[in-house]
Amino acid sequence: MRRDAKFGIGALGALVAAAGLFLVSAPDAQAQANRPPYWASITQVPAIMRRGPSREMPAVWQYVRDDLPVRVTAVREDWRRIEDPDGTVGWMHSRLLSRARTALVTGNIRPMRVSPDPSAAVAYRAEPGVVGRLSDCSEGWCMFDVKGRAGWIETAHIWGDEAP
Repeated sequence: MRRDAKFGIGALGALVAAAGLFLVSAPDAQAQANRPPYWASITQVPAIMRRGPSREMPAVWQYVRDDLPVRVTAVREDWRRIEDPDGTVGWMHSRLLSRARTALVTGNIRPMRVSPDPSAAVAYRAEPGVVGRLSDCSEGWCMFDVKGRAGWIETAHIWGDEAP
C-alpha cells in the first residue's frame, strides 16, 4: 500500500509538472528564451520601470500606455533591462512585456500608404507618438496597423523596427 501511495504521489507530481509546461503560452516562452538585444512591447499597464531587477528597487517610471515599444538590452532571471523610445533605461518584470512587435511614429505627421512606395496613395496619416503594430517589414517599409487602420510606413519614420 505504501509503495502504491508513493507511486501515486510521484505520478501526480509528474502530471502537474507536465501540465505546468503548457500553461506558458508560446509567445511568452519565446520572449523568455530570446537573447538581448530584442524588441518587446508593454503588455500590461500600469507597468513600473525600476532602477534595478527587484521589486524592492525604487521605481523610475510608471507606464500607462499599452503596446509601447521597448528595446530589451539585458536579462536577469524574470527581469528585463529595457530602453524606452525617449532613451530612459531601467528594469521591468518580464510578465509586463510581450514579443508583439509595435512601433512609435517619430518626427512629424507621417503618411501611411496603400503600398510600400513613396509615390503610392496615402491611406492614413499618423501623428508623432502614435503606436501601432508592425508586420511585413522589408526594404525600408513596414505594414503599420493603428487599431484597424493600416498602411505602409517608412521605417525611417518609426521607432521600433531598426536592428535592436
